[in-house]
Amino acid sequence: MLVQVIIITFLLPLSFFYLLRTFGKVDTIMLSDISQRKTPLLMQIILTIILISKSITIDRFPELFYFFLGAICSTSVAYVLLYLKIKASIHMIAISALCFFVFGLSMHYELNSIFIIASLFLLNGIIASSRLVMKAHSGKELVIGYLAGMLPQIFMWYFWL
Repeated sequence: MLVQVIIITFLLPLSFFYLLRTFGKVDTIMLSDISQRKTPLLMQIILTIILISKSITIDRFPELFYFFLGAICSTSVAYVLLYLKIKASIHMIAISALCFFVFGLSMHYELNSIFIIASLFLLNGIIASSRLVMKAHSGKELVIGYLAGMLPQIFMWYFWL
């Protein structure tokens, strides 16, 4: 299962990136131009749909199913925002989604995971700071990314908590 997740969420997107770079559709890994983000985000949505329909099904791994379903929602929001000429920070989407998923797991299993959750919130700040220092995003884009990652995960709590 872990190998499937690694292949679908990391290796295939990396391969698609190099393919897009070869064809001149993207120039750098930063994807600073809004138009260059559309194809990779659409590919990620499709790959994640394949992952939850074939590997991480609701009957086998309900928590992970809803995490990845929330990820599809977050990626879809980022994709739609591109057509409105709004660039959301994908880094912030990812870390905030993970943070609130772990928070939900902690509540679901009644675990005291305060150190892990606090570390993830700290990591949110570190990542946001690094994106600002690198001038990759504005504060508004970071907040939009944070909300796009957080809100779908909180919404999914309704189904699995």
